[in-house]
Amino acid sequence: MTAPAPNTSELPAAMWALPLPRGLIDALAALLTLGGIGWAIGLYPRIGLQIYDQQFLAAMLGLCLVLSYLKFPLVGAAESKTSLPWYDALAAAISGVVCAYIAFDYVALLDLVFLRSPHAVIVSALMIGLLIEALRRATGLILPTLVVVFIVYALFANEVGFGLAGRSSDFAKLSIYLSTDPNGILGTPMLIAVTIVIAFVLFGNVLTQTGGMAFFTDLAISLMGRFRGGAAKIAILGSCLFGSISGSAVANVVATGVVTIPLMKRTGYPAHKAAAIEAVASTGGQLMPPVMGAAAFLMAEFLQTSYAAVVAAAIIPGLLYYIALFMQTDLEAGKQQIPPIDRDSIPSSGSVIRDGWYFPIAFVVLIFALFYWNLRPETSVMYAVLAVAIPAAIFGFRGARPTLHKAWRALVETGHGVLDLLLIVGAAGIVIGVLAITGLGFNLTVVLVNVGQNNLVLLLFLSAIVCIILGMGLPTVGVYVLLATLVAPSLIKIGVEPIAAHMYVMYFGMMSMITPPVAIAAFAAASVAGADPMRTGFTATRFGWTAFIVPVLFVYSPTLLMIGDPLSIVIAFTSAVIGVGLISIAAVGYSFRPIGLPSRLGYVVFGVMALTPADSFGGAWIDAIGIAGGIALLIFDRLAARRMRQAVPSSGDVSRG
Repeated sequence: MTAPAPNTSELPAAMWALPLPRGLIDALAALLTLGGIGWAIGLYPRIGLQIYDQQFLAAMLGLCLVLSYLKFPLVGAAESKTSLPWYDALAAAISGVVCAYIAFDYVALLDLVFLRSPHAVIVSALMIGLLIEALRRATGLILPTLVVVFIVYALFANEVGFGLAGRSSDFAKLSIYLSTDPNGILGTPMLIAVTIVIAFVLFGNVLTQTGGMAFFTDLAISLMGRFRGGAAKIAILGSCLFGSISGSAVANVVATGVVTIPLMKRTGYPAHKAAAIEAVASTGGQLMPPVMGAAAFLMAEFLQTSYAAVVAAAIIPGLLYYIALFMQTDLEAGKQQIPPIDRDSIPSSGSVIRDGWYFPIAFVVLIFALFYWNLRPETSVMYAVLAVAIPAAIFGFRGARPTLHKAWRALVETGHGVLDLLLIVGAAGIVIGVLAITGLGFNLTVVLVNVGQNNLVLLLFLSAIVCIILGMGLPTVGVYVLLATLVAPSLIKIGVEPIAAHMYVMYFGMMSMITPPVAIAAFAAASVAGADPMRTGFTATRFGWTAFIVPVLFVYSPTLLMIGDPLSIVIAFTSAVIGVGLISIAAVGYSFRPIGLPSRLGYVVFGVMALTPADSFGGAWIDAIGIAGGIALLIFDRLAARRMRQAVPSSGDVSRG
């Protein structure tokens, strides 16, 4: 039998392809993690290595680019790459050489910005081009296209109309500036990403490898499993705890959703609702202090304020977000008659705490180091890592102790986990550099303000749309850096409190995770649940409604950001909680009984009135009327539900809410 002729079109690629060096890829990922940790703990000066921040960042970016070209194929997902084509090997080698050159000769390159030295231009242009291509492979076309648009703008800025004209730069000057200046790729966002973000992602991976994730999941089950809809409440609590440190809503969905989504489906939640609840809970973890997916530290840097002030501002909005989600899942369980988890599947709180009592101590250590010792975030989280690793090695978790292999996996998974984030932050550095060298940042602010015609409501609406569009598919830190640079200044210009402006863009940027048509967190959850992605996205938008309303309120009333006297803050928070509860009833269509459209409209009206801060939109009378009206509706529904039970005998409620 004659063998089939070979496909000659595939021969060149096969001849020039190498086996995929998976061991090298993992080693580089671990080295990327160790490089960030070394800087976080101040190792390099102790061993006599005195270097500029930008030299360190160039070396870390070089590692990142080499790893990207080894890991990501020219087309397709990373999992589809089974060999190393010659062009990827060449790109990886050039990336390492270029970034190493910038790291070693950084001081000399700075002096060449205005001389336009040919070798400096070539090296800088190569770094920018390699970064953009690596970004495309890791994240898709949207963000690289945006970066290219900004670079083209910088080259022809003086010819742009619509009020966006700026200072043009020639290619030589622009490329050297973007690759070496602290306002460009090697700037503050990159420094925070390779130190603080890497440290916090490592913390999350150490928790996973030592059993901390299993502990917090079991703790959530033991606390919430006995209530109706307990599976959804477990998802909310677990995702809130893990999401705050994960730095990515999608990563949180994948990490916790594989447990919580099947659990919700087994207890009666439809697949699309189970996926939506997990997506909203995971996204909210990025908004919840003290870590906020590591964006809190960047926000403090942008605002030139204390980290404690950012945490304080984020508390009430974060609580309102989760209170609304918790209420809606409870009401949904009552409406759908979803029972608690099977009691045989619920571990006792005592046994859970006995097995992993030391895991919560790590968070206590983190908060103590941040606020009492006033240590840097990256140093504080390393103490938290030790507070997990040491007790786990001594006491173990359910008979198992961490091994060297698990420690290695924590380092490797951290490197892989931050790879796309570092590329995104590098791209954001290009955008920031263009804004600085052309003056576009000021012009963009003026245009947004003029379009809003000094109308704050219109400007907030336009800014929200821009934030949702620009935030599509980006990790938390990438979302925030981009929006804090492009959108927040226009809000501040029109008189919005600076911290309110930055929190506003953060919230709407994160809402891109659950808002169709992209809704990447909702789509990831839908994939786990086997649900329709668009239906999941729209359901997630309904469950996450507070994140679309509360930011508008704290722009008008900073009391919701804990700015003001204590009594006003307490009143604003209390009335907001009542308002959130009333609107949640309307969203689900259930209070003590299923309710129709007229009642739902009533709850919306009174809920909005109660949610409105007392120091804006009409004062305390609006709050009082809303609260009183809501209470009246609740009493009416309670009495009506009692009459229904008396008229039609039943087995009673599924469980307490």
